[in-house]
Amino acid sequence: MAAESPNLGSKKDCVFCKIAVKEQESRIIYEDEKTVVFPDIRPAANHHYLVIPKEHYGNPKSLTAVDLQVVEHLFEVGKNAITNSVTDSEDVLYGYHWPPFNSIQHLHLHVIYPRSQMGFFARQIYRPNSFWFVTHEWLVEHLQKNPAG
Repeated sequence: MAAESPNLGSKKDCVFCKIAVKEQESRIIYEDEKTVVFPDIRPAANHHYLVIPKEHYGNPKSLTAVDLQVVEHLFEVGKNAITNSVTDSEDVLYGYHWPPFNSIQHLHLHVIYPRSQMGFFARQIYRPNSFWFVTHEWLVEHLQKNPAG
């Protein structure tokens, strides 16, 4: 039996927890029993969404292999949320800000499309597998190689 993630719960001062329980307004574009999807307030492209778990998980660096199922669910939801807008699946960027370069300590997947039309600064902020932003694939591999975090 896998250990439970120490990140679970809800944080009363977390803006994403408030969005998840509808205490803070946001245009929710998709919701299921575990996740919420809404537009980023500073979009890097025409379609820039955040996929968050309803339960509070810390930043990606705090995750362990126990959390792989949550990360994979975020990715599947993100792919489904963007599918009607995408004409080129290779032009979608899925990733996470890596601490200390994240402003909100609640796990969230960025789904950005079209990646090819991001401006200069956005390309720097969301540069894949840099010190400050990692792709979904990188995070999954990292968690598989480092089960304790």
